[in-house]
Amino acid sequence: MTVLSYRELDVWRVGMELAEKCYMATKRFPRDELFGLTSQIRRAAVSIPANIAEGQGRHHTKEFLHHLSIARGSLLELETHLLLSQRVGILDQSSLDPLLQLAERINRMLSCLRNSLEDRMSKDAPHRT
Repeated sequence: MTVLSYRELDVWRVGMELAEKCYMATKRFPRDELFGLTSQIRRAAVSIPANIAEGQGRHHTKEFLHHLSIARGSLLELETHLLLSQRVGILDQSSLDPLLQLAERINRMLSCLRNSLEDRMSKDAPHRT
């Protein structure tokens, strides 16, 4: 099966869900955090599905893998911002837990997609004898 659009990728869909939930969670953040954690969380959350989409739109698998790596970096950055928000008392544990669960799900999905693409690249590579 060939994926024709990034919108067909489950990892992109779940990434969009996480970004949406991060936007909703940060609406309750103090106004003085608008250019601090609120902005950082939103930027990192949006970067995840955006990089998946950009990578899928590239012509070469190697480029897609590069963008998946960037998406994973943004995911880990997002987790760090969320954990800090909880540690400084801006985000309560009951709001944090579902976000971290989605982040973990995305992390696993990115790893599976990455492995699949790497396997495909190794099968497509010319074999030397």
